[in-house]
Amino acid sequence: MSVWEARKIRLVMELRQQGIADTAVLGAIERTPREAFVPAQFHDKAYDNIALPIGNGQTISQPYIVALMTQALCVDRSHKVLEIGTGSGYQTAILARLCRRIYTIERIPELLRGAEDLLHKLRIRNYTAAAADGTRGWVAQAPFARIIVTAAAAAPLPPAELVNQLDNGGIMVCPVTREDRTQHLIKITRILDQFYYEDLCPVRFVPLLPDVEAAMNIIPETKRIASA
Repeated sequence: MSVWEARKIRLVMELRQQGIADTAVLGAIERTPREAFVPAQFHDKAYDNIALPIGNGQTISQPYIVALMTQALCVDRSHKVLEIGTGSGYQTAILARLCRRIYTIERIPELLRGAEDLLHKLRIRNYTAAAADGTRGWVAQAPFARIIVTAAAAAPLPPAELVNQLDNGGIMVCPVTREDRTQHLIKITRILDQFYYEDLCPVRFVPLLPDVEAAMNIIPETKRIASA
């Protein structure tokens, strides 16, 4: 057994102890090499249950939060998923192993290029990526069965334009910043035109920003499609 495999097994056991019971989610985490998504200087911490910097003022989320958000989404192989905040591509890779197709948006083009390179090396193909304003979602591909947001929306709720891209029966998981500046992870379920909200836990994320670093890009011009 390699050092990476031993550390990964230890992490999966820790996630189980923290209440992550979905075997599909745990399996996806076990199959995804987190060390590939963190800078070389943090490789020795890749399977510690902590967030790590990935450059550009962004982080790769704590494995427990990745697992919790993924479990709360209740993803299956029939689902089309929208991810806001590609980051390193780690969450993208895990969701791609669970859903039919994932559409992922990142506001920092440099991060997006790095994430796509990693996904290509891992032979993950069932995704479409774009550098764009994530607060607006991806109208051309809506509705989505699942939406995950990996940056904290301003109080009290995620942007309506984004929430409205949920399909009937759809689920969104998103951190929101409250008026007291604390952040909470919420789960939104849509049933017809009604939205039901559930508070999951306190969290800490970078803010959800309504712009794109560098020149504004339009999704049809910036997307790179990975063949299924």
